[in-house]
Amino acid sequence: MYISFSDIDLQSRVWVYQANRELTTQETGIITETLKASLDTWEAHGKRLTASGKVFEHRFIVIAVDERHELPSGCSIDKSVHWLQEIGQRMDIDFFDRSLAYLDDNDTVQTIPVPKIRQAIIQETILPTTTIFDNQVGTKAQWMKRWKIPASNSWLNRYFTEQTSL
Repeated sequence: MYISFSDIDLQSRVWVYQANRELTTQETGIITETLKASLDTWEAHGKRLTASGKVFEHRFIVIAVDERHELPSGCSIDKSVHWLQEIGQRMDIDFFDRSLAYLDDNDTVQTIPVPKIRQAIIQETILPTTTIFDNQVGTKAQWMKRWKIPASNSWLNRYFTEQTSL
């Protein structure tokens, strides 16, 4: 059963998928409607899941399921992945490219290839205060508190530590 993202419980499990390019307003609308229809009938072992999904920043899709009602199964999670693969194929979008890091540069999402992060830190393109998107959050509450965080509070911190020890 689909519910609004603002209404889904804070402890709901979330998955964040990032598009490899900015989505147009039209694409965002199509994805939103497709998600609503898919999530409205999403099931695990024949039982409907209470779920939501929303596009943020014209770049990220967040899917949430309220596990207090029914737990998603491996098959139901696989099904949600297949939805995004199908949408991606139709719209030429890759939601599964993990080779990019996502930065918030003055309210504009920028990407940087992960292998180039160390160099970007050396060149001070990425600073400890640079806002990054932590797409590894597990619940809606975590998403709300630490989806956008300073690079120094993220997995990038090890690169800043390396810089100070040189």
